[in-house]
Amino acid sequence: MWLTDARVVDVERREVLDGVSVEISGERIGSIQRQPGAGERMSLGGRYLVPGLISVHTHLSVVYPFSSIDLNENPGLTVLRSYQRAQDALRAGVTTIRCVHEQNQADLLLAEAARAGWADVPRIVGAGRALSTTGGHGDGMGSVLADGPEAFREAALAELDAGCSHIKVFITGGIAGLGEQFDHPEMTREEMAATVSATRHHDTYVVAHAGSSLAINWALDAGVRSFEHAYDLDADTAGRMAAKGVFLTPTLCVTRSQEWMRWKGFEEFQIESSLEVGPMHLASIQRAIAAGVTMVNGTDYPPGDPIEDTSVAVYEMGLMEGAGLHPHLALRGATSNAARLLGLESEIGTVEEGKVADLVAVEDNPLDGVAAMRNISFVMQSGRVVRDDRPSS
Repeated sequence: MWLTDARVVDVERREVLDGVSVEISGERIGSIQRQPGAGERMSLGGRYLVPGLISVHTHLSVVYPFSSIDLNENPGLTVLRSYQRAQDALRAGVTTIRCVHEQNQADLLLAEAARAGWADVPRIVGAGRALSTTGGHGDGMGSVLADGPEAFREAALAELDAGCSHIKVFITGGIAGLGEQFDHPEMTREEMAATVSATRHHDTYVVAHAGSSLAINWALDAGVRSFEHAYDLDADTAGRMAAKGVFLTPTLCVTRSQEWMRWKGFEEFQIESSLEVGPMHLASIQRAIAAGVTMVNGTDYPPGDPIEDTSVAVYEMGLMEGAGLHPHLALRGATSNAARLLGLESEIGTVEEGKVADLVAVEDNPLDGVAAMRNISFVMQSGRVVRDDRPSS
């Protein structure tokens, strides 16, 4: 099949290849050329063709409010809830998701179902269950609880043996718990180092829920590669992160979605906490942008959920742009940068010959502003049309 009359967006070079045809050969992009070859044709009518979006901070199984979590829930119910959220994400143009903690390892189960052809969902890169200290941020959410370096090492190895692609840890508190703080580490240096060591034996990495600079610096020393939130990041730590080439998922929507939170049934103290932390969070991410930290897109909330006439994933892109990130870098955060973080840059993240045909189409040039991504009209995953809302000719 040929996608004709396309404008291919090169997210790496900040260029648009205008008036081309893209060959879809099985699950991959066969060729990109001026004139289509023989075979079925589908005109994109001059739309901009962009890589499928990648969300790297996803919780498919999450329950709102958090106090409603049932730690003894039947895994079948957990997977069914996750399945709906995953389908919503795919239709929103999110063709790959990285999960960073799912109750009952629902991400691993759903990914297995997708491989068997039973579930129509994004490509899932799973973490299984996150690791938390007893009484830490992940306690009460179905995380694996561990205390001491050896316990963390063993817990990490067990999740990796279960099929996880990376390990998630909570190195500080957050803003979800009453009276919770994020300015003190919840893991020791030795526990962080032991977890990183376990992942290196599996040729993978650790992603850390991280609120503030002290814990982030300990984690940088230990070799943690991916950081989430950074509510209170100082300039020196941001500089270290940039120099080490680690990845930061700002999740700005966590402190800028109060109406959505009310709709979902969050408790009022959580909404108030997000409002209070919001200005600090924004200033922190602005320091990271100024330092040149590599940004990736993740939402904490289900990425396909509706918010302000778009999806949460695209809403987050707009918040990143609003914080000062150039539109092309906000776009890369949800495409090529995210693919590099996942180790999938040879497969996804750009529109190139030989890559997997994960594609979305929009009316306007997203390099001029990510608001263009609010109007996704066409979604393809692995060469298969998932959604086509273009007006019929």
